[in-house]
Amino acid sequence: MYNIKVNGKFDYKVEKKGDRLLINDEKTDADIQQHGPSAYNIIHNMGSYNAEVVSFDKEAKTAEIKINGTIYAVAAKDQFDVLLDKLGLSNLNSAKISEVKAPMPGLVLKVFVNEGSEVKKGDNLFILEAMKMENIIKSPADVIVKSIKIKPGDKVEKGQVLIGF
Repeated sequence: MYNIKVNGKFDYKVEKKGDRLLINDEKTDADIQQHGPSAYNIIHNMGSYNAEVVSFDKEAKTAEIKINGTIYAVAAKDQFDVLLDKLGLSNLNSAKISEVKAPMPGLVLKVFVNEGSEVKKGDNLFILEAMKMENIIKSPADVIVKSIKIKPGDKVEKGQVLIGF
């Protein structure tokens, strides 16, 4: 059983019993054909839908799915996540993040945050150019920026502390 939230607004209870798929306790008959590693065609209630998994984070149980050209943000919780939420223990596994280190040697091209800025998980922090590729480094958690030890044009080494939280 999974609780699915789409675009942060719509909730669905999804369960598989044998070869049947139940959505909100109603049997769903859909013909699903896979057409590539992340592409599917779904026929349901006389409608045809092209679906593509744009991104998938197994650990966070989140995905972005494009259906007929529209992208939907999907978050799933299994029965264990629901139980942890009910017990008030869902945030115990989140590690405390105190800094961001350079994942590779490179050149800082742009810094998107300032000291004292509140950033959400996944927000852009800075651009690091390495081996002629631009890498956007994102926030690993919801944090407040305490210190910025870089500026555009700085050369950094792997493992160097760049931003403190």
